[in-house]
Amino acid sequence: MAYTFSQNGFQFLQAREGVELTAYNKDGVWTIGYGNTFYENGIPVKKGDKITQARAESLFKVVALQFSKQVSNLITASLTQSQFDALVSLAYNIGISNFRKSTLLKLVNKNPKDSAIRKEFLKWIYSQGKVLQGLINRRKLEADLYFSAGGAISTTPATTAGIGGFLFFSIVLGTILYK
Repeated sequence: MAYTFSQNGFQFLQAREGVELTAYNKDGVWTIGYGNTFYENGIPVKKGDKITQARAESLFKVVALQFSKQVSNLITASLTQSQFDALVSLAYNIGISNFRKSTLLKLVNKNPKDSAIRKEFLKWIYSQGKVLQGLINRRKLEADLYFSAGGAISTTPATTAGIGGFLFFSIVLGTILYK
């Protein structure tokens, strides 16, 4: 079965990512827009790159759809739209190769209703070997979306502010997320 990322999924993911219009170095990788490390043509983001808000929106949609197709190709179980959207959000953040090798994917394909899946989301909370509260919060929201009845999790775009391109504050569902 082929799955497609929903509008709710796009909004959910976009709210988690925040936006930067000038390339910034995140964990040794140049990133721009809504967490993009490469452009539509596969060329990596590099130091000094700048884009407009419109370009960031366009790039995000193209790259998110690429992730959606890749995740869909890895799913063998029957999922709800919310489950699929949550998995795309996770894969977008951790990378498709990490997602492909994950125990989470194995559990989803074996039994998408397995409660152990929630714990698997919460294993992806490290950046450069350190636990980040922002990743804990994001994984909880992704797990909540995954186990929601129909995507009832907030997709309100985050209020963001950057400090040196690294720190974003997002107010979502009354919680502060640090990325």
